[in-house]
Formats: sequence, C-alpha cells, structure tokens
Amino acid sequence: MANKQAKQALEQFKMQAANEVGVNLNQGYNGDLTARQAGSIGGQMVKKMIESYEQGMGVSQQQK
Repeated sequence: MANKQAKQALEQFKMQAANEVGVNLNQGYNGDLTARQAGSIGGQMVKKMIESYEQGMGVSQQQK
C-alpha cells in the first residue's frame, strides 16, 4: 500500500516539476520528450528536493 502511495506522490511531484519548467507531460508514456526536456524536469525535481532538505535542516539563504 505505501509503495503505491509513494509512486503516486512521485508522479505528482514529477508533473508539478514539469509544469514549472514548461514541459507538457502525458499520463503514462512520454518517450517523445527530448533529452533537454527530460533533464530540465529531473533538474527541477532535484532542486526542489534540495530546497526541502535545507528547509528541514533550518539552512537559510544567508548561510549558503
């Protein structure tokens, strides 16, 4: 059960990141994306994960 919920949360996170960088994703197959588009989605996801981690640790922008 938790695995299915985690997969759904990751899909939602991916869709949000794609929307933020202006890439239209379809539910299911997205093999028509360019490497640049896929990379921008992945990069945005990593950026948001790092920001979330830093917020959890209490790291402020001034400490960077």
